[in-house]
Amino acid sequence: AIDEYKPLDATTNPSLILAAAQMPAYQELVDDAVAYGKKLGGSEEEQIKNACDKLFVLFGAEILKRIPGRVSTEVDARLSFDKEGMIQRARRLIDLYKEAGIGKDRILIKLSSTWEGIQAGKVLEAEYGIHCNMTLLFSFAQAVACAEAGVTLISPFVGRILDWYVANGDKKTYEPSEDPGVKSVTKIYNYYKKFGYKTIVMGASFRNTGEIKALTGCDYLTISPKLLAELSKEYVKLTPTLSVKEAQACELEKIHLDEKAFRWHHNEDQMAVEKLSDGIRKFAADAIKLERMLKERMFSAENGK
Repeated sequence: AIDEYKPLDATTNPSLILAAAQMPAYQELVDDAVAYGKKLGGSEEEQIKNACDKLFVLFGAEILKRIPGRVSTEVDARLSFDKEGMIQRARRLIDLYKEAGIGKDRILIKLSSTWEGIQAGKVLEAEYGIHCNMTLLFSFAQAVACAEAGVTLISPFVGRILDWYVANGDKKTYEPSEDPGVKSVTKIYNYYKKFGYKTIVMGASFRNTGEIKALTGCDYLTISPKLLAELSKEYVKLTPTLSVKEAQACELEKIHLDEKAFRWHHNEDQMAVEKLSDGIRKFAADAIKLERMLKERMFSAENGK
């Protein structure tokens, strides 16, 4: 799909890596990761963790052969509330990329947009020059805190916000311009541009091409191959709906969020609270499945199974 659509950048997450690791085409990468984990030794748990990190980096390195830009690699979602743990894991991933001959300028480390994740991103950017992509971002409070932390890029979700409103409200269909996910990203984009934040806004998690077209003009959009295929069949001229000029004219007030204010404002958004925790649980579950698969590869043969 990357070869076909030639995107600038690409992103991975535990669910995508889990799916890819089960495909016959990528078994060599899995074998390499297993061999690496065993070579480093240590307890079973340490070997599996090292194999897992290596697998993420091997997939990232393969993707980087095919794109001119950056690849996003995610820190384990189970560390979402552990600032120091996230910093340590991010640095480990960057070291593994370095061993593979890939500089940190081509990597975005993905972190959950919890308060702890945002503060980990702030440290990684300022102290280590490691670029971060803040994911699972659903609330305006999360976006404001990320901007204040000076992270490289945020991935505000569109489709998952729509999913929540469809599941929890009476309205089941939305015009693209009225789509709650589109409105959320539009507000974030306008806020960032109005107040001169350098953080890149990359709309993510789309359910249909209408959402994508409604966010034309956004800094970046991350789009699945299925929706890229649909877009490639359309021959229409798109006028940007988002622009710096319009953003600077919009009526938004600048706010500052310390930890207490962040937690309160985020908590006031029921959708964001539920989708953030749900997203962390799902990514964690897929990370566990991936570890189980690697464990089977690494240890079941030894046990005579």
